Amino acid sequence: MDKTKKSMLSLKWEDGNLVILDQTKLPMETEYILLETVEDVWDAIFKLKVRGAPAIGIAAAYGLYISVRASKAQSFEEFYEELRNNEDYLASSRPTAVNLFWALKRMEKRALSSKEKNMGEIKEDLLQEAHNIRQEDEQMCKAIGENLLTLLKDEMTVLTHCNAGGLATAKYGTALAPVFLAKDKGWNIKVFADETRPLLQGARLTAWELMQYGIDVTLICDNMAAHVMSKGWIDAVITGCDRVAANGDAANKIGTYGLAVLAKAHDIPFYIAAPSSTIDIDTSDGEDIVIEERHGDEICCGFGRRTAPKGVKVYNPAFDVTPCHLITAIVTEKGILTPPYSEAIKEILLKQV
Repeated sequence: MDKTKKSMLSLKWEDGNLVILDQTKLPMETEYILLETVEDVWDAIFKLKVRGAPAIGIAAAYGLYISVRASKAQSFEEFYEELRNNEDYLASSRPTAVNLFWALKRMEKRALSSKEKNMGEIKEDLLQEAHNIRQEDEQMCKAIGENLLTLLKDEMTVLTHCNAGGLATAKYGTALAPVFLAKDKGWNIKVFADETRPLLQGARLTAWELMQYGIDVTLICDNMAAHVMSKGWIDAVITGCDRVAANGDAANKIGTYGLAVLAKAHDIPFYIAAPSSTIDIDTSDGEDIVIEERHGDEICCGFGRRTAPKGVKVYNPAFDVTPCHLITAIVTEKGILTPPYSEAIKEILLKQV
């Protein structure tokens, strides 16, 4: 691969340890850090050192293994109690991304299925399950990209929000997967990237990641999207998501809902890229999705210095919910979902990958 086509892994298991790319340091520094304890993993998820729903789930899976790999439990019951306590602890790091809870429950289920084995074998099974989650995510992201490519053409320009590339997953990404795959097949798909206030994931991460791969990317402020659409420069909007409700409502980084409204107004297709693991059939609609609220300093002091008066009230939701009627299609690794989403989701979840 030449220097203009280089992708970075968001996390990896190396020499028996979880290593992540600290995304809070990008784009100025490329620093991999070692996470040795469950507290390290919780901190990395909470502080967005690792971020993106799929990557959060993968990190949590490894984190749960890390939490019990040195366990001295003599019985499965004792081991399971320890595992569950650490599962609850990791689940408290972020409330919105369903992959976090999905991955932790999957690890718990693997432990229960291995309960008749000795402690060493149970731990090995847990590590293998974390590896499986990571490997399956890579395969899922590639399949999502291939499915999305069927909705695009060479020379198109897409607009994206936040970061749903390889940095947010095991590899390829979700919303950006078709862009990377298009590049590999010789297509020229251009990207407009919202900076994504207040933490600038579009400016710091998406723009950096696309440039690393030699993809034509133009960075814009979030409030420029309507203007760019009005010029006829955007052929499709593609974003990732952190949770899809049973009716098709989708939670994603704050600002996504506004983009969907703008896309509708300009008759531009709006696609959600979603691994099936982000579909939460236990959440009936977007009203039931818990929206994480973060500290006001992310807005008031987000550029390295204070940009708002001290003491001002701040509302800082990390996500918003795009109603299903604004979504043209939800693209999963199992296929492309179109309205009515309630029925499409039931059908797609019955399919085997």
